[in-house]
Amino acid sequence: MSRKASSMDADLQKVFGKPIPVLSEAVVGHDASPALARALELRSFLALTEEQVAHVRDRVHADMDPDRDMGELSADKLRFDAQWLEAALDARDGYRAALGELLRTMPPPDQRARPVRTTQMRATATLPPSAAPAPPRAGAARAPRP
Repeated sequence: MSRKASSMDADLQKVFGKPIPVLSEAVVGHDASPALARALELRSFLALTEEQVAHVRDRVHADMDPDRDMGELSADKLRFDAQWLEAALDARDGYRAALGELLRTMPPPDQRARPVRTTQMRATATLPPSAAPAPPRAGAARAPRP
C-alpha cells in the first residue's frame, strides 16, 4: 500500500476508525475485511495519481518561472504537459469517486462486526397433479362439435 498521503485519508480514518498505518498493517497481515482491502487499494492508486498531478503541476510552474529565459519556453512541451495533467486529473477524479462510493455504501461500523445470517425458503408441500384438462393452445383450430 502507498505510504504517501491521499486527499481521502481523513474519510478512510473516519469510516474505519483507525489511522491509515494501522489499517495498512491489518491488510498486510490478512486480518482485514474485503471492503478495507479494496478501500486501501483504491487509496494507493489515488495517492499515486495525486503525486503525478503534483509532479506535472510543479514542472509547469518551473517552466513558467518569471526568472527563466523566455527562449526556453516550448508550446509543444506545454501542450504535452496539459494533456498529461488532464489524464492525471481524470484518473484522480475516478479514484476519488470510486473510493467515495465504496465508503458511502459501507454499513455502519457496529453492523460490520456481526455475521450475516441468511435463510433459504423451501417449499414443504407439493401440489397434487391437476385434474382439469389443459387449456387449448392459443390460435389452435377447435374441432367441430357434433
